[in-house]
Amino acid sequence: MRWLLFLAAVPLLLYLLALAWLWWRQERLLFQPDPWPPESPAALAEPDVREVWVDVPGARLHAMHLQRPEARGLVFFLHGNGGNLASWFVNADFYRRAGFDLFMLDYRGYGRSSGSITSEAQLMDDVRAAWAAVAPQYAGRPVVVYGRSLGSSLAAHLAVEVRPALTVLVSPYRSMAALAAEQYPWVPLALLRYPLRTEAIIHRIEGPVWLVHGESDTLIAPAHSEALRQAAGPHARLLRLRDVGHGDVQDSAAYLQALRSELDSLQAP
Repeated sequence: MRWLLFLAAVPLLLYLLALAWLWWRQERLLFQPDPWPPESPAALAEPDVREVWVDVPGARLHAMHLQRPEARGLVFFLHGNGGNLASWFVNADFYRRAGFDLFMLDYRGYGRSSGSITSEAQLMDDVRAAWAAVAPQYAGRPVVVYGRSLGSSLAAHLAVEVRPALTVLVSPYRSMAALAAEQYPWVPLALLRYPLRTEAIIHRIEGPVWLVHGESDTLIAPAHSEALRQAAGPHARLLRLRDVGHGDVQDSAAYLQALRSELDSLQAP
């Protein structure tokens, strides 16, 4: 009888151990940074691209800034959960042609940024610090808050606070809790320390919101963008891209053309 009880308890014990591991180590699943490559990215050789360092409590954040005196405005870009600036900061020419500067941040532990991410509050504070370091330089010019995948929720939360001329959310999710419920239904949502609830706050963004989603995205379903568009209200629009997945949005000609139109339409505040 004791052996039967022991055998019956083993699956429960393993399940509890798995939940404990997820509670303490979920950063490993959510954040997947790459180390900085031995050779600096080609963008850093351009005379109008410079490195920026943002000091935050316990860490120093690395950013790259395409900056020209004649720029019409700024795109403040929050990237996805993998890679680093060496792989994300690759489209400066597009923003040059559009007449906008580009500021892109690496989160803690990504690329040259030191430290490690330990909470959602810390992550948002870092985003605010980066914004405070660059946004005052663009007073009187339109500023876009842009979030891609993981960065989409960070961008939405920031946009509620700073009221940009345009908020762009590419491949966004309703919340990390909703995404986890789809992909890991066996995990209690109470264990999630990074809920990143975009759906709950998107209606508080006062300016226009432009959502973009690939219809072939198998990581984050397009239904997330549909739900966010409805939650945001009449000032939100959604572009659905045919034959586009999660990681190739930036290669879509339809996306680039539409983004250029969005930037061209912006006026100084």
